[in-house]
Amino acid sequence: QVQLVESGGGMVQAGGSLRLSCEASGIMSVINVMGWYRQAPGKQRELVASINSGGVTEYGDFVKGRFIISRDNAQHTVYLEMNSLKPEDTAVYYCTALHGVLMTWSWGQGTQVTVSS
Repeated sequence: QVQLVESGGGMVQAGGSLRLSCEASGIMSVINVMGWYRQAPGKQRELVASINSGGVTEYGDFVKGRFIISRDNAQHTVYLEMNSLKPEDTAVYYCTALHGVLMTWSWGQGTQVTVSS
């Protein structure tokens, strides 16, 4: 059974930093892409950052150099270092992984990030 477990969310003041982690288990094939999406109340889920197995990254436009995504392929783990956080970064952050020959997307349960002004 595929599981993605996020950790590292919480509450921080504006300008602060948080580091999210996500470990994937139960995936027996190569994980092509790992990434983070977020969803704020009343808004659509949006891409925060993704990284493929070769280390190529993609970021949402709003990131503007504040976040860094990285992964440990051997450990099936992806990290998101978030700096200079703003109140508008408040959302539930979801880990995702694209894996297998069928190119299946799996999702974590989400971790809450709250940035106070």
